[in-house]
Amino acid sequence: MQLTDTHPDPAIGDDVVMLTVPADGGYLGVLRTATAGLAARLHFALDEIEDLRIAVDEACAMLLAIATRGAELDCRFAVTEDALTVEVTVTTVRGAKLPAESSFAWKVLTALTTSAAAEATGQRATIRLVTRRTGA
Repeated sequence: MQLTDTHPDPAIGDDVVMLTVPADGGYLGVLRTATAGLAARLHFALDEIEDLRIAVDEACAMLLAIATRGAELDCRFAVTEDALTVEVTVTTVRGAKLPAESSFAWKVLTALTTSAAAEATGQRATIRLVTRRTGA
């Protein structure tokens, strides 16, 4: 696991893993597997791990729909004592918009994680998911 402090607000002592894959649905399995492995490291329950895998998959699908041709998905995993934060970022086509917070896709994300947020600035969009271990 790579410890880095290049992100603007990593907490001291967090483990941070950066993973970049082509913005293509064929590579989402890599991100789902990384998500499951890191959640298992935090001793998440099996259903929590599966929920997080589904949430990461849904977030990536949202971003793939607005990604530029040949883009890459940059995924940042931050592991703390009781939580896993996953941030996925992609370069977007001009004028791209993420689904509204009232959309079904966002309902899925908020139901499967502790919190979900999105930001689109310039030609980049980021979805951030935070999941805390229950009972932690």
